[in-house]
Amino acid sequence: MSDRHQAKWSNWSGFQTSNPQQILQPANIQELQNIVRDHDKIRVVGAGHSFTPLVCTDATLLSLDHIAGVVSTDTNRCQSSIYAGTRLYDLDQHLQQQSINQALMNQGDIDQQSLAGAVSTGTHGTGADLYCISGYVEAFELLMASGEILTCSRTEHSEIFAAGRVSLGSLGILTKITMQNRPRYKLKEHIELCPVEDMMQHIHQWKHQHRHIECFVFSYEKQLMLKTLDETEEAILPRKENFPSDDTLLTMCSELTKTFPSLNPYLQKLLGIFVKPTTYVDWSSKIFPTPRNTKFNEMEYQIPVDQGVACLDEVLHALRTHKVATFFPLEFRFVKGDDIWLSPFYQQDSISISVHQYHKQDPHLIFDVVEPILQKYRGRPHWGKMHTMTTAQLRASYPKWDDFMALRQQLDPEAKFLNPYLEKLFLG
Repeated sequence: MSDRHQAKWSNWSGFQTSNPQQILQPANIQELQNIVRDHDKIRVVGAGHSFTPLVCTDATLLSLDHIAGVVSTDTNRCQSSIYAGTRLYDLDQHLQQQSINQALMNQGDIDQQSLAGAVSTGTHGTGADLYCISGYVEAFELLMASGEILTCSRTEHSEIFAAGRVSLGSLGILTKITMQNRPRYKLKEHIELCPVEDMMQHIHQWKHQHRHIECFVFSYEKQLMLKTLDETEEAILPRKENFPSDDTLLTMCSELTKTFPSLNPYLQKLLGIFVKPTTYVDWSSKIFPTPRNTKFNEMEYQIPVDQGVACLDEVLHALRTHKVATFFPLEFRFVKGDDIWLSPFYQQDSISISVHQYHKQDPHLIFDVVEPILQKYRGRPHWGKMHTMTTAQLRASYPKWDDFMALRQQLDPEAKFLNPYLEKLFLG
């Protein structure tokens, strides 16, 4: 029987809250189907790592935490069918088994999300030749408003497959997802400081020299943290915890910046003292994620790849001009374009620019300065990160917007899977 309880819900950062009528955790697919048939309004929550009100509801909130694990594997194709509630950090213990020997093609630096949550919002890592996680979905099962389950792939219900890999949970509930994986592999992580000017001049060459490359850029500091990941056969050299830890330093500097904003430029100068070149080697699932204990709120836009450096330069200039008090660096990454209707990377190789604000500070102090610039460069927002784009702006940004909305209306005419936030976003 499913677990049922009434509680206040909040996302990871605490910025989004709601009071669902009930929170249900079905034990299996059949229970899930019964719940869908019996309720008028439903939203599904994963780890709560989205910063938008994607799952906020005063109706029924569903957690798929009990519907987790690997269902089956295809060793010839290197694919695995995985229950939608599986957390990314749990996935490797299943895939690493000798009889399976698989790993995800790419991951971001947070691994707390459920697989369905990461897929549904277009969550991504970095790599000029690598898709977001949704781009590696080969098939999925979709539980529709009627309680029926539909199998979708490139050859079966192909329109729903094209739309449903990034659908914000608005078409139905993903129950099982088949991922295109690859044999397990090790990555060498290297972090060093690099002049911002050098990065801006050479990054489009460097992006082809590494499997993964990303930059952490501070508003006042002339050096940035450059992180590269490359495949290797070298012996494992596990990541060591610094003392004080990166998280401890980040929390301390964020607290000081919040209380004494004028200290921010001087605190950022400490980067050269605390960041030393480091190299680690480990299995990909150990290297991709990094500890994130300092809570924040985040905005992120995907900029056309040829505009990304100019956009970053303008954002940095604006942060300095407005003396914005945030110690968090901007994050600068590459993502390959795909064919998913509402993917922020639809038919567009992109540079992802992420803006963070410490959770105890008002995020609008920085987001209101930066967002007009990200939009000026024709950016598309990450669906799980804060943004203010309107229905009209989104329609202009997504060539398949109207096709998606027509399909959503067809699959869920009673809007069972929409909450007030999505109704505003989708229906205008």
